[in-house]
Amino acid sequence: MDAHIRELTVEIEEKSQSLKKLRQEISRVLVGQRYLLDRLLIGLLADGHILVEGVPGLAKTTAVKTLAAAIQTSFHRLQFTPDLLPADLVGTEIYLPKTGEFVTKKGPLFANIILADEINRAPAKVQSALLEAMQERQVTIGSQTYPLAQPFLVMATQNPIEHEGTYALPEAQVDRFMLKLSVDYPTRDEEKEIMRRFAGQPEIKVQTAVTPEEILDLRETVKKVYVDDRLMDYILDLVFATRNPGKLGLKLGGMIQYGASPRATIYLNLAARAHAFLQGRGYATPQDVKSIAHDVLRHRVILSYEAEAEDLTSDRIIDRILETVEVP
Repeated sequence: MDAHIRELTVEIEEKSQSLKKLRQEISRVLVGQRYLLDRLLIGLLADGHILVEGVPGLAKTTAVKTLAAAIQTSFHRLQFTPDLLPADLVGTEIYLPKTGEFVTKKGPLFANIILADEINRAPAKVQSALLEAMQERQVTIGSQTYPLAQPFLVMATQNPIEHEGTYALPEAQVDRFMLKLSVDYPTRDEEKEIMRRFAGQPEIKVQTAVTPEEILDLRETVKKVYVDDRLMDYILDLVFATRNPGKLGLKLGGMIQYGASPRATIYLNLAARAHAFLQGRGYATPQDVKSIAHDVLRHRVILSYEAEAEDLTSDRIIDRILETVEVP
């Protein structure tokens, strides 16, 4: 197995050169936000969708738009509003009087990378229109089902400071996001560079760094990253700790209403592999799991009213779980 891992590590080092070019190209436009960029790449490599929470103006749109341009894929930005209809996303059938036939007009969801901006501003029936696309990678219009192009990535955003006119996302939809990110303000130096770079400067044209075919090939390599049985047990321990914290001696009685779903187990495994790939390794470690644990679990640990009354957050609960669960 050691020889296999060494061979895989060499392969990853060779293939990761294209990702270095991708990072460099995106960094020409995006200042700072290393955390956001890393998680976008993990979502892309692990074939998972991303939910981003952050105040306006933190380059969320710029990041995903630049990513799409750098891998030469189609990109659509969908502004979610209360009057949006499901057909506005997936498309509809149009009747042609001259021929007496129905013709399918595909919606903007038929793109490789989708930015669902302020997703919580649309009602549940519109949000649910994304469910089939996100899980099955297909869209049904009328009686016909159409596969979506690969790679396919949805990055949705939520505004955490303005709740008037918003709708809570259904739990079934939230669970379909591999990662939920919490994006913060840039540092002072980063913001100075942002001001210098974008105040009156010509728009930077992004060059293609990676092709869609290369992304699909990288995904296959990520699946080969070695995950030891002990690490799989560690992932299971973390997920089961969110469901039965008392068995581990965690005094969280009544704080967690619902624990993480089985998707958390799958996504922790996949995201840990992708994180190891980004580090240039052919094997995953407990640190890979810890690095992405909050992003995978924070939207899957549903707190009780008692926890909210005590100002506990899911991140703090996850911190306590990571501190308690024994690391292999």
